[in-house]
Amino acid sequence: MRGADLALILTGVALNAGAQLLLKAGARVLGNEPLQLSNAAAMLERALMNGPILAGLACYVISVGFWILALTRVDVSIAYPMLSIGYVLNAVAAAALFSEQLSAQRMAGIGVVVLGCWLIARS
Repeated sequence: MRGADLALILTGVALNAGAQLLLKAGARVLGNEPLQLSNAAAMLERALMNGPILAGLACYVISVGFWILALTRVDVSIAYPMLSIGYVLNAVAAAALFSEQLSAQRMAGIGVVVLGCWLIARS
């Protein structure tokens, strides 16, 4: 895979991972209030006025643009598995930003994902 093609894929993956982290940050602000039909409209309004959630949605939109560009250059059978790198980025970032735990088992899984992506990128 050419370096420019890999850069398109990784940019899309990074934006997608960033979107997840922003959505999580926004969700933390919203709280864990029970979802009921009576409060659904108010919760939706709060979500749509939440800066991190809006930024996360914007990252998703931009990531789709990068993804479409990547798919014009790379086989989907190579590009799609690269989305797994997002799991790695999110696991590490969530540990740093949200104090989520990275157990030995999770780290082993991350290692398998990295190895798999490396093998696919070299094919």
